[in-house]
Amino acid sequence: MLLHHYRFEPDTTLYDLDLFRTELAGSRSPIAPFKAALRELQARLDEQFRAGADIRNLVRGRAWYLDQLLAIAWAQHDWPDDGVALVAVGGYGRGELHPHSDIDLLLLLEHDDDTPYQESLSAFITFLWDIGLEIGHSVRSLSDCEREAEADVTVMTNLLESRLIAGPKRLRKQMRERLSANQIWPADRFFEAKWQEQITRHYRYNNSEYHLEPNLKSSPGGLRDIQMIGWVAKRHFGTEHYADIVANGFMNDAELRILSQGQAFLWQVRYALHMLTDRAEDRLLFDHQRTIAEMFGFRDTPERLAVEQFMKRYYRHVTALAGLNDMLLQHFDEVILRGKEALETVKLNERFEIKGGYIQVRSRSLFRERPAAMLELFLLMAKHPEIEGVRADTIRLIRDHRHQIDDHYREDPRHQRLFMSILRAPGNVPRQLRRMNRYGILGKYLPEFGRAVGLMQHDLFHIYTVDAHTLRLLKFLHGFRKPDAKDDFPVAATLIHQLPKLDLLWIAGLFHDVGKGRGGDHSEIGARDVEQFCQRHHVSQHDTNLVRWLVEHHLLMSMTAQKRDISDPDVIRDFALTVRDETRLDYLYVLTVADINATNPTLWNGWRASLLRQLHAETKRALRRGLKNPPDRDDWVRETRTEARSLLQTVGVDSTQIDPLWESLGEDYFLQYAPSEIVWQTQGILAHQPSALPLVLISAPTADMAEGGTKVFIHTRSVDDLFAATAAAMEQLGLSIHDARIATSHNNWTLNTFIVLDHYGQPIRDPEHIEEMRRHLVEELDDPDDYPDIVTRHTPRQLKHFKVPTEVVIEQDPANERTLLELTAPDRPGLLARVGRIFMEQDIALSAAKIATLGERVEDVFFITTKSGEPLTDLARQQQLRERLIEVLGV
Repeated sequence: MLLHHYRFEPDTTLYDLDLFRTELAGSRSPIAPFKAALRELQARLDEQFRAGADIRNLVRGRAWYLDQLLAIAWAQHDWPDDGVALVAVGGYGRGELHPHSDIDLLLLLEHDDDTPYQESLSAFITFLWDIGLEIGHSVRSLSDCEREAEADVTVMTNLLESRLIAGPKRLRKQMRERLSANQIWPADRFFEAKWQEQITRHYRYNNSEYHLEPNLKSSPGGLRDIQMIGWVAKRHFGTEHYADIVANGFMNDAELRILSQGQAFLWQVRYALHMLTDRAEDRLLFDHQRTIAEMFGFRDTPERLAVEQFMKRYYRHVTALAGLNDMLLQHFDEVILRGKEALETVKLNERFEIKGGYIQVRSRSLFRERPAAMLELFLLMAKHPEIEGVRADTIRLIRDHRHQIDDHYREDPRHQRLFMSILRAPGNVPRQLRRMNRYGILGKYLPEFGRAVGLMQHDLFHIYTVDAHTLRLLKFLHGFRKPDAKDDFPVAATLIHQLPKLDLLWIAGLFHDVGKGRGGDHSEIGARDVEQFCQRHHVSQHDTNLVRWLVEHHLLMSMTAQKRDISDPDVIRDFALTVRDETRLDYLYVLTVADINATNPTLWNGWRASLLRQLHAETKRALRRGLKNPPDRDDWVRETRTEARSLLQTVGVDSTQIDPLWESLGEDYFLQYAPSEIVWQTQGILAHQPSALPLVLISAPTADMAEGGTKVFIHTRSVDDLFAATAAAMEQLGLSIHDARIATSHNNWTLNTFIVLDHYGQPIRDPEHIEEMRRHLVEELDDPDDYPDIVTRHTPRQLKHFKVPTEVVIEQDPANERTLLELTAPDRPGLLARVGRIFMEQDIALSAAKIATLGERVEDVFFITTKSGEPLTDLARQQQLRERLIEVLGV
């Protein structure tokens, strides 16, 4: 099937076939000339590719030249009669061959009995292997083709795309007659089967074009989506060219350009991948993205890496192709599958009606005569949740008229009121915004958002483009409103129903990341953009101030929970001073939870949820108390001790046992832990029989708790390398440490608490697993000098392609008389154990740690002192520590 809208003319000067025939005739063995011809042909095609030749000529040219060589090879063999033909099928049948594309051949027999041809067929196939062709082949009679195609739509599709290479033309003609839509797989059945096939394929890629390492062929918007249009069109119309689809009214010239340009770009990338890897590689892995970006002429700029520019072009093409695929297949559905159905039509107003559950215009000239209707359509869908979608003809009209959305359109008060009405609609607003983006309306109406379409960050943390991430964030926000959201997001699901105006949340979500890729702080850029939007749309000054603040500070809550010690009253007070009121706090919490979940599915876990919940609760308490009346540290300690003592007495613990232990712990201990944790630890210590073995207590959140992590409490004699040994032992268990509180009593005993999760980011709850953890830790920490081996697992492939500079920032925390060390480094197995060893070498004491792994890098915060308990203020020692960390972790 040669679905193309230009006429391919082979470049017969690329390789001299007449000279090849002469050399072949003079050769003692045909294998060497054929091998040399294939090598030379590919070398010349690669040379032309590097020189910027039209990719269509290269892909089709390789197929054409292979046709000629295969026909010559066919003629080299003896065939008993004219009852066999050589037919190209599949991608090769379409006349498309990349350097390592599958060469699918059908050896087509007229009759079922292949006995007369077995020797010749075997010799021919062996010859093709001998000359270095990696072919896929099948031997089928006409009856076989009919039977197998009828049984399997994949076989039918493969045979649908066929070209005769050698042998009698009548055999292919007879095969086509047997496989015609009048005989098997009529257009409606074929379309339905292929559509289900595509749905399954898209599901494997999360129904998203946006993947860090996309598959050029199979991801949504990839080459398979283009081929899908061709297959269905051929089955329905019997057409061989895209131009025929245009002539039949199923595609217009603008859509044909989108398809042709998108296909050409994907072909370029695929050719480059095959050439670079020397194999049939369709995955655009990190290994190759930078190389291809450079090959295509992209260069780094201060605002954006070359690879990000290249991938933005990729995402824009596949987004356009996915949208085109959606629209055309829906059109096919309406015409092929449901074309004969009598669909109910319901009038909505003078401009729109619902037909078969889908909205459509009542006049094809509507958008030209009344451009505001392009926004009105989405408002009607927001108000009428029973509408399933947009009719294909209306989608096409939207695409054809969206160019009218310009500065003049955006400044029109009528359009501004319509857009705000969409945001204030009671229904599923994020769904309408996603549709607006799919049809190219959102980026037109909001140019700030349009600049972010297809924009990616080349790391493992942000796994979606900015526009895809933003729309996912809005989807999460809407999801918080559903009844079942309380199971996974109890706080957010409660708060979202208490927010005064949801439209302000949608606006903040839309703009929170639009400043990315434009140089400078994206939060500040986005804050300026959203302020201008609010002013243009006549949002009150009070609401404008709130939305601007949310965009400017959308990272504040996650950064505070992740990097600060939120058990410190001063940290809570500083955060509350920035937030100022409870309404801002509630909006920020809901926005933060959605932002984390929409950035990367692996980020959200019970421990991060518990940190945010604690920060929200403590800040709300501080705001209600009043910022002028911050909690006194002595009062905090006294209240914690009183509550913990009461709980211990309730379970029968004698006060005479409590006081001696508590006096050795110091006041900071009662600032760091909640009363319930103090009770758990105190009971464990008092119950532990005098022993040289360390006490290891492990507490897991119950099965019905969505938030929290597994707590590991270690009480033993303090030794220099205890933290390093603990980190190494936990990594041996496959655990990741997310929080550490390191304390030492006055009599030199440790009270170390770690929050750990498994490699899936989940708390460990299984009792047998917990007991295994406890035994392993006791065994390894019994003699920390017998240091556990640091994990030496291989670094995952993806991590190897990101060069994260190791950075160490050292600041003072005078309120707590300690030093704060912030470490950014490339992630690797055993990293935390290595940090612990360096602290031991440098005579550094660790009091707390906040551990965060963000894609390919870690951003850890350590609260440290000297061994004598003083802040690390000596600049020379600071520099020595910094250099040592960079030396060990920067390799």
